[in-house]
Order: sequence, then C-alpha cells, then structure tokens
Amino acid sequence: MEDWDDSLAPAPKIPLSQRALGQGGARPAPYLDDLNPAQREAVEALDGPVLMLAGAGTGKTKALTSRIVHLLNMGKARPNEILSVTFTNKAAREMKLRVGRLLGDVAEGMAWMGTFHSLSVKILRRHAELVGLKSNFTILDTDDQLRLLKQLIAANNIDEKRWPARMMASIIDSWKNRALTPDRVPSGEAAAYNNRGTEIYEQYQERLRTLNATDFGDLLLHCVVIFQKHPDVLEQYQRWFRYILVDEYQDTNVAQYLWLRLLAQSHRNICCVGDDDQSIYGWRGAEVGNILRFEKDFPGAKVVRLEQNYRSTAHILAAASGVIAANAGRLGKTLWTAGEMGEKLRLIGHWDGEEEARWIGEEIEAAQRGRRNIHAVSLNQIAILVRASHQMRAFEDRFLTIGLPYRVIGGPRFYERQEIRDAMAYFRLAVSPEDDLAFERVVNLPKRGLGDKAQGDIQREARGLGLPLLEGARSLLARAGIGGKGAGQLRQFVEGVDRWHAAVVAASQSHIELAEIILDESGYTTMWQNDKTPEAAGRLENLKELVKALEQFDSLQGFLEHVSLIMENESEEAVEKVSIMTLHAAKGLEFPVVFLPGWEDGLFPSQRSMDESGKKGLEEERRLAYVGITRAEQLCTISFASNRRVYGQWQSQLPSRFIDELPEDHVAVLTPPGLYGGGYGAAAPSYGSSLEDRVGKADPYNSPGWKRMQDRATTRPMAQPREARAVTIDAAAVSSFVTGDRVFHQKFGYGDIVGIEGDKLHIEFDHAGAKMIVARWVVAAHEVGEVPF
Repeated sequence: MEDWDDSLAPAPKIPLSQRALGQGGARPAPYLDDLNPAQREAVEALDGPVLMLAGAGTGKTKALTSRIVHLLNMGKARPNEILSVTFTNKAAREMKLRVGRLLGDVAEGMAWMGTFHSLSVKILRRHAELVGLKSNFTILDTDDQLRLLKQLIAANNIDEKRWPARMMASIIDSWKNRALTPDRVPSGEAAAYNNRGTEIYEQYQERLRTLNATDFGDLLLHCVVIFQKHPDVLEQYQRWFRYILVDEYQDTNVAQYLWLRLLAQSHRNICCVGDDDQSIYGWRGAEVGNILRFEKDFPGAKVVRLEQNYRSTAHILAAASGVIAANAGRLGKTLWTAGEMGEKLRLIGHWDGEEEARWIGEEIEAAQRGRRNIHAVSLNQIAILVRASHQMRAFEDRFLTIGLPYRVIGGPRFYERQEIRDAMAYFRLAVSPEDDLAFERVVNLPKRGLGDKAQGDIQREARGLGLPLLEGARSLLARAGIGGKGAGQLRQFVEGVDRWHAAVVAASQSHIELAEIILDESGYTTMWQNDKTPEAAGRLENLKELVKALEQFDSLQGFLEHVSLIMENESEEAVEKVSIMTLHAAKGLEFPVVFLPGWEDGLFPSQRSMDESGKKGLEEERRLAYVGITRAEQLCTISFASNRRVYGQWQSQLPSRFIDELPEDHVAVLTPPGLYGGGYGAAAPSYGSSLEDRVGKADPYNSPGWKRMQDRATTRPMAQPREARAVTIDAAAVSSFVTGDRVFHQKFGYGDIVGIEGDKLHIEFDHAGAKMIVARWVVAAHEVGEVPF
C-alpha cells in the first residue's frame, strides 16, 4: 500500500459559527513575505519576552507594525488587548496608519496605542481617587508649574533669585523621572535646593492635590504608585493587556521602566524594540541600562538583532560601527548592507570655524550640481548636524551671505532665538535710544520690579509728552511718578542706556568690548548664569557666539543693519532648504548628504558631559557620534577646525578622539597640506591618549589662531589679555585644595571651590556657572595669568 500523502487529505471543515467568531484559523499573511529573516524571526516570536535589537536604518518600524498585524491575524489578541507604547504622538499615528493599511478598520479598535503620557492619563482618569485626585483633574503646563513653585518658595522665605523656581522644577522633574515620591528621595539628595528640596517637593505635591491637578511627571509617577499599592488594579490591567509592545526602549527613564515591568511581569508577553547604540538622552533621564539588562529582567528572553541596514552605504556603516565599537556598555551588533560600498566617509581639517563654514557652503553647492561622485541632490536632501546650537551661527551667516536657503530644525534660527533677540534689543537701544520696541522688550528683563502698571505709566507719560519711551521713563522718574523698588531699578536702567549710547557716539572703545559691557551691566548675562535649567548653559553659549559675530563688523550699528537686512531677505519662503540641526534633533531622520562639523575634543565629545558624567558621559557622546554618521545615506563628511574662539579667546583645537576610532580603510582624508603649519610644524600634532596630555598641548596662547587674533587687533580694537602661560595639570591636586580656593579650568576659566566630594570639586565659575570638576583638571588661580572674558 502506498504511503498516504497528507497534502491530499481534505481540509477539516470549520463550522460557519466558529469562522464568524474569528476561530477559523489564521488568515494568509502576505506581510511576512516582505520581511528579511531576522525581521520575520522577531515578528513570529509572539509569546514570551522579546528584545528586538534594531540598528539604525534596519526597518524596526516595519517589523514592529508587522508584529502587531501578526498578533491580530493569528487570533492571539483582540485590538483592545494590545498595549503599544511610543515616545511621540507622530510615531503612534504612523503605526496606526500602517496597521490600517494592512488590516483595514481593525486598527480603529486599538484603543491602547499611544505615548507613555497619553496612556497614563487614560489609566489615571479611571483611578484618580487612589492618589487623592478627582477624575476631572487638570494637567499643569510649565508656566503654571513655575507659578505654583514661586508661591511656595516665597511662602518659605527662600531667596528666589538665588534659588530659582526653574531649578526646583528641574530637581522635582528628575525625581519623578526616577519614580521617587517625596518620602522615597534618597538621603544623599536631601541637600538639594539649599537643604529644602524634599520639603518643597512635598508641599508642591500637596498643593497639586488641593488644586486637583498634576504635572507631566505625575502622570507616570501616579500610575506606578497605584500599581505598586493596589495589586487588584494592577492585576486588572495585566489581564487586559495580553501583549505589550514598546518602541525606542533605550530612551525609557526609570518611571517608564517600572510602569512597563509592572504591567508585563504576569504574562511576560512584552516585546521591546530599541538600539542601545542610539541611547542619547541621558540628560533628560533616559537610562541605557534598561535595555542592557532586559535579559536579566526577563529570564529566557529572546533577543533578535536587526543588522541589515536599508539606509546607508557600506563605507558609512563600517565607519559608524568602528566608532561605536569603543563603547563598553553595549549588547553588540554589526550593521551591514546588501547595497553598494559607495563613497568613503570624508574627513577634513580646517584652519578655523569660518573656513569650515565656507568650505561646507561650497560643497553643498557642488552636491546640488552633482559634482561629488553622487547624483545631484536637492537642498532638502542635505543636512548639517552640530553638537551644540551655538555652532549654527557660523553656517547661518555664511549661507545668508551667499544666498543659500536653509532651515533650522528643532529650534529657531540663531538670530531668532530668545536670548539673541533680547541682547540685540539692548544693542539697538545703545545705538538708538528712541527705539521704543527695543525698550519695551528689555525694560523689565531681567526683572526690575516694573509690573504692567508701571510700564503702563511709562507709556502714558511718553504719549502725553510726545516723547520716546526712554524719555517718558526719565520724566516719570523726575517727578517721582513711580515709586518703590522699581524706581531705583528703572533709574539704573535709564542711566545705563545713556552711558552705552554715549560710548557708541564717542567710539571710545571697541564695539565688541561695549557689547560685553552692555550684557554684563544690564544684568542679562547674570540672569542666565543664575538660571539652573538645562537650557541656560546653551543660552550663555549663544550669547558668547553673538559677541564673536561682532568681530566681522566695524560697529554695533553696522552689525544691526546686517542682521536686519538678512532677516528681511530670508522672509521669502524658499522651496528647497538645507537643514541645520543638533545631533540630538536628528535622531530618526535621514539625508542623502550629511555634514558633521566641529569634531574637536571639548566640543565633541562635550567637555561638560565628560566633566559631569565621566565615562558614562563619554559613552553617550560616542553614541551621539554613531547617530550622526548613520543619518547619512550616500555621502558623509566629518570636519574640524584647528583654531576656534572659545569663551571669547582664540584657542588651538585638537581633533576629536572619535576621529582616531574611525576605521582607516573606510575614510578618505581631504585635509590640504600645511593645515598645522606655524603652530605645530608641518605635520599634525601628536599627543598622548590621556586627557591631561591632550589638554596640556592645547595652549590657547601659543597657537596660530591666538597670534592671528592679536594681529587683527591692530586694525580693530579688542580687549587684550594679560600675559598668560600654558596650563599644566597637577595629578596630585586632589589633596591640595580646600573649600574657598580660587582655581582655573582650561575650558571654564576662573572660579571658587564651594564644596569637595572625594576627588570632585564643586566650583562656582565666574562665567560658566556651577560645575562639578575632577580635581586634577584644575590648577590654582595664582599659577596662571588672568584671562579676560
């Protein structure tokens, strides 16, 4: 008898009732045919914990969407039994749209697809009473949050100028990101906010309950507290959410991590998609450790590596892989592509930052015409990715000069930034005291005790006399029409404008020096130095960059005219524009042509990041380099300058340590000969691997750039430095400093030690604010000459 062929057996008949109930077996799955083997493996592993380790450009969104479709198609879950978490509303909409294209109206039933915060709001509305709220609670925005904190600070007799509300808001936010209620804040952090941090935090939370309100941090924190204290509620949601999918898992903070783990600990059907090599948001609470310990948190987890890249050429991928391989804290994967090798990553050094901007402008025009070994690309396909926003100014000025349209993504253009507009309003008043718009913008900035009533009185006085607002203020002061603290502050402001205008008319000093004096005497620089928010440091950098821009002009008036004209010309909308953005803002984007300027030690990797976070900070900076390189599809160029103005002085720069981590076989060096001639000799500098060696050789007062700046001073008056000598690093400095000592740091300048923790010094720098610095990186102030800022 012949063997029976199962393929010839009739298919078992499924009753119509079962088929109508969706129990007729899985439908065809054509969506699986479009997946590569690794993607398909991740999609088909439906039960149990799965980590989809997805490298840049490997189609993670496609795999994640296909997994949702497969769950529904296989009958594993109904649409409302799938919890799908994203980080942005845009990502959630895109995912729902893709599911809809594959399965039709079924996607509309996915009620639990959204961001952490939007999903937490839905849960909290159902159980608000468990945390002392009503279901109709309101969510405070940042302004309301600050207003409430200011009230509490005043009620506790705390000097808000010394201890700003923004600082307290930042501390509270960091605690909530770590799921810390007031009673759980570690004792080691009790000294926060002048030893009053936890006390203010507790009062703040109590006040929120009284107002029946939350802030954004509460949305996750309250859910975690409910899940931890009410097991019955947690069990209910564990039954509801049979499958959990999480995008961008490497960006989760502690509160988000606990939220997910509590929901998944019962059935363990959780699939997390992320890339440990793209965890770049540590400064806002993200913990790369969440993804690194996934297998420990969920024993037996299946890890699937998506390594086939569909975005970049082989040379670009090899360069990115070579850099990120130096990180110790990673799970490890190697990107590859079935596509062509393409152009090697290009590396070039420039004399200074202005030359770098000129060269990139020319290269962009060449790429636009198809003259760079690739097909012609539009301006929309070209991006410049910088480490810090203040780097944008040189490119904006250059592009405006040559008429190259551009857009700034993730923030306003340089001359449209708040701090730049404020500073320029001060400059406008110095040039033209009749500028009423400038007067209105800065008369109470920083706060001078001039509320709406006082400013209204100035307006009425000026209109009544037919005079500019400055003269109206002078008249009001003369007849004692304004009293209290505001009168004294207003008088100082008016006298300041008079003094600055007289200096402009007399041309008795450098306009660059005058700009610094205006910002200092007005209190505007001090305002940002006292601001403890994460944005403050960047604003101070931008102000320094603004003063640097004045060097190209003969007067304040000439500079203001230039900016007015270029901004007016830019008002016409252009169809195609080059994109300029920070590396952080570029995550998730891609461009055929990418330029990565400013790869210099101290700028990238950021000195601040290394000082504050040590090796952890350096590894995050390296991940940022990896993100930057992998944004490029066809052509990627890394550049650096050998001279750059840092904190108002020319400084010789050393190439970023990341450059030496690039694999030579995939890099083409374009630097013309003699770049370092005159400063280091004919060859590029050689230096040791230690930070001390590198900093010791970066002597700003013996570099070509410093000498060139001095030469320029013969035609344009500038503040000249006193004699200074090279800074040396004393490895034994930790034992020689005491609180109160005055010290000097190569990047941050002079400051006073206000506290000591082991080998780390809490230093209040004159111009850079509070920093925590390793002792061996500073020297006693008396060992170096004073450097003007």
